[in-house]
Amino acid sequence: MSVLRTLLLLPALAFVGGLATMIIAAQANPAVAPANPPRTVVIGVDLSTSNPLIRDDAFASRVAERVRPLINGLAPRSRVILRSFGAYNSQANAPLTLDITIAPKTFRAEDTANLVASVLANVPQMVRQGRLQAQTSTNIVPFLLNMSKVVNCKAQPTHVILASDGVEDSQVANLARRRNSLPAPQGAPFAGCYELAILGIGRGLGSPADTERLRAEWENWARQAGFQTYVGLNDW
Repeated sequence: MSVLRTLLLLPALAFVGGLATMIIAAQANPAVAPANPPRTVVIGVDLSTSNPLIRDDAFASRVAERVRPLINGLAPRSRVILRSFGAYNSQANAPLTLDITIAPKTFRAEDTANLVASVLANVPQMVRQGRLQAQTSTNIVPFLLNMSKVVNCKAQPTHVILASDGVEDSQVANLARRRNSLPAPQGAPFAGCYELAILGIGRGLGSPADTERLRAEWENWARQAGFQTYVGLNDW
């Protein structure tokens, strides 16, 4: 009987031994993060009158081509959010609103990239046609704080891209005046978010000194807000 009992136990012992080997191997070789995980990309379009984007077709096209490849390679389940800002008025900004989740059978990354690029390139024309309204204030920080409630940087790597000259002109600050600065954000509303990028920073002021001043202001704000990286481009 003891021999029979031993023979019956052999398969179970082999299974347990195999399971232990798998666990040890998994601990020694932890799962590698996917090379191209789903991401969230927020694109904010500054419709304030100070931003040359709303009247410069050539510059709008360049912004569009800068953004296109950032969306083109997004993995399924990535999220693309397009909004406009200027006045602190959701109704005024409602016409320029997209919220797309990348999916191979419904919204492919390539198609979404082409759509967003087309919208960005045609902003000046839509303003001239009255389909979009130029706005007299520039609420960049309030826009960003609203977006911080929409995205989840812990769930997906998150990129925030602003097509803006970076000249905050709101109750927060008026950066057109050189003596003014952006107040530090309360807490870190974008803790863990990957990047804040501003395309066109300082472009409306036409001054290298102002461009560097604005670039430094937003770099400091981005770091305090929790972004891992910051890019401020005047030209490229």
